[in-house]
Amino acid sequence: MKKLDSSLTNMVLVLTLVAVIMGGILALVNNVTSGPIMQQKEKALADGIRAVMLSDQVEVAATDTIDGNIIYQVTENHSPIGAAVESQTMGFGGTLRLLVGFDTEGNIRGYQLLEHAETPGLGAKADVWFQKGQKGDIVGMNPATPLKVKKDGGEVDAITASTITSRAFLNAVNAAYASYQQATSKAITQTKEETL
Repeated sequence: MKKLDSSLTNMVLVLTLVAVIMGGILALVNNVTSGPIMQQKEKALADGIRAVMLSDQVEVAATDTIDGNIIYQVTENHSPIGAAVESQTMGFGGTLRLLVGFDTEGNIRGYQLLEHAETPGLGAKADVWFQKGQKGDIVGMNPATPLKVKKDGGEVDAITASTITSRAFLNAVNAAYASYQQATSKAITQTKEETL
């Protein structure tokens, strides 16, 4: 086999051929893995909703999006028990995404941190810091009056050395609550209009 001359045309042809082959391989891998990845995300969301609503017997009755937050209206034995709201904000290290469960009165049932880029050992503690029985416990609180850290005049203990993450976390909880309230008001208005 004759060796190719080292010319610009030959180098461009070889690089183009390599790029086309690699692009094809990447497309094939994407096609093969996209289904399982989607199934895993759906399972993680369903598990998260059960966790934040404190029940294994919940069903998502309706889904709505308000201000970029996704509201999952949840029932148990066909009776409304509240909603799980997916909310996000910018933390210290990047996007902070969480799922917050609210009962029908707007009280926090639980939460789950879905994604974060916070500092390991500091801001990353948000996944447990605000849970029931922990120092920053927000479970059972109602964000009708927005939740704030004590440093800002609120009643929630901030994560030690991570005030920015704590503020971001509480901002996401407050945004989730506001969207939940709007979705609830919207549902009540629709129900009244349907009965007239």
